[in-house]
Amino acid sequence: MRALLHCALLPLGLLSACAKAPSAPQPQPRMVGGDRDAQGCLVAAGYSWCAREQACTRPWELAAERGFQLSRENFEAYCAAAPANANHPG
Repeated sequence: MRALLHCALLPLGLLSACAKAPSAPQPQPRMVGGDRDAQGCLVAAGYSWCAREQACTRPWELAAERGFQLSRENFEAYCAAAPANANHPG
C-alpha cells in the first residue's frame, strides 16, 4: 500500500517541480521587413516617397506609369518636381 502511495505521489511531485511562476508579458518582436522610412514608406517592399505624387511609390512601377527611364537619378528628378496638380499663382 505504501509503495502504491509513493507511485501515485511521485508524478505529482515531478510535475510541480516543472511549474514556474508566471512572468511578465514579453514584448512582441518586430516584424522582419517591417521597417518604414520617415514618410511611412515600407522600404523592404521597395517603396520610396515621391513628393510629386504625394505617396509612397515603387520606382520601377512609377517609371512605367509615367514614362521615364528607370534610374535613381530619373526617379529623384521626377519626384522632386512640383506636383502636377499644384496651383501656381499667376
